[in-house]
Amino acid sequence: MDEPKRRPRVVVIGGGFGGLHAVRSLRKAAVDVTLIDRRNHHLFQPLLYQVATGALSPANIAAPLRGLLRKQANAEVLLGEVVDIDPRAKQISLRDGDLIDYDSLIVAAGSSHSYFGHDEWEPLAPGLKTIENATAIRGRVLTAFENAERAKSEDERRRWLTFVIVGGGPTGVEMAGAVSELAHATLRGNFRRFDPATARVVLVEGHDRVLPPFAAKLSEYAGKALEKLQVELILGAHVSQVAADHVQVNHPDGTEQIIPAGTVLWAAGVQASPLGKLLAEKTGAATDRSGRIAVGPHLTVDGFDDLYVIGDLALFTHGVEQPLPALAPVAMQQGEFAARRIQSQTEGRAFDKTFAYDDRGTMATIGRFKAVADIKGMKFRGPFAWLVWLLVHLMLIVQFENRLLILLQWAWNYCTRNRSARLITDYEHRVEPKS
Repeated sequence: MDEPKRRPRVVVIGGGFGGLHAVRSLRKAAVDVTLIDRRNHHLFQPLLYQVATGALSPANIAAPLRGLLRKQANAEVLLGEVVDIDPRAKQISLRDGDLIDYDSLIVAAGSSHSYFGHDEWEPLAPGLKTIENATAIRGRVLTAFENAERAKSEDERRRWLTFVIVGGGPTGVEMAGAVSELAHATLRGNFRRFDPATARVVLVEGHDRVLPPFAAKLSEYAGKALEKLQVELILGAHVSQVAADHVQVNHPDGTEQIIPAGTVLWAAGVQASPLGKLLAEKTGAATDRSGRIAVGPHLTVDGFDDLYVIGDLALFTHGVEQPLPALAPVAMQQGEFAARRIQSQTEGRAFDKTFAYDDRGTMATIGRFKAVADIKGMKFRGPFAWLVWLLVHLMLIVQFENRLLILLQWAWNYCTRNRSARLITDYEHRVEPKS
């Protein structure tokens, strides 16, 4: 008897928004799907800052990939790290030496932070991309208040109570607002030797306004809302040095400012996954300064019709004035598009469509009842935008259980101003106050 014909194998690298949506969109396709990720969970990155400031627990915004795909019979999950891709042999290599063949490959490896050539700053100013980042930042922020309680002098206490956030995009703005609310509301009355409300939160942004991608009026509102939260804005300036006990800021007029600070958080710059550089070397594809791979109108690399690059790693410029931003909705739509094209080709159907991003808007929250939103050209700010932000983010959570847990936690936080996940879990690595 003839052996059954092998079904096409689709390999997806990365279980983020783009990769997960690609896998799920292939659930009815006559293919076998292999999802590979270095972590066993899908992470809802837009709410990482709430983990970093104690409002949510890590499990609230993460879901095991195997659990999410348990009912999808044509999908398997492998825990591993991709270290090499051979697009001509259609084979990828994992760090442990395993080789995996594919018929179609979707690379959705995401991105990390860029320190603009100063990688030595990373240990001193961590970014926010993973659960590990979030819990480490939470530990640093809370330990700063603990060290302020034990400070031997007022200068030392002021340094521990100074928090510098570098970058005025959505992540930086959300972090600054959350740290300020933590100091002025949540920790009120928790310490005996100082008032947490005396904490200084400084936000440094290279542009002349926060949230540069947003409309000027929304940026202006966000700036004023941050100032009402007692966040100090330093605009049009750049960080030139990060040290263990201070940050140096260069202003446009040439002056330098030294800010003694116990905690520095990084929310500026994006660097594509190292797989971008690897793919560029193997395929000859062009990249931009952040390492994103140029893709064609079908999200494929030029000369490799079976190699898709999506999400933060993709440089898509077709039919748009500016390259598509590294946002979750972009990755999700690209994942769905790549899956539809693969399924059509597998079924022998023509697929003449090219990818077109449906921009449904952008939004950012600043604090309690404070947010901005630009949805289909309609611009909102204040309490209504805040409610829209809550609703949209709840609906984007992939697991219903997590939606419910987050809703209950938000309701409790709203009523009590409490952040119950204020846990320092890396005690051995905390920074001890100087004697």
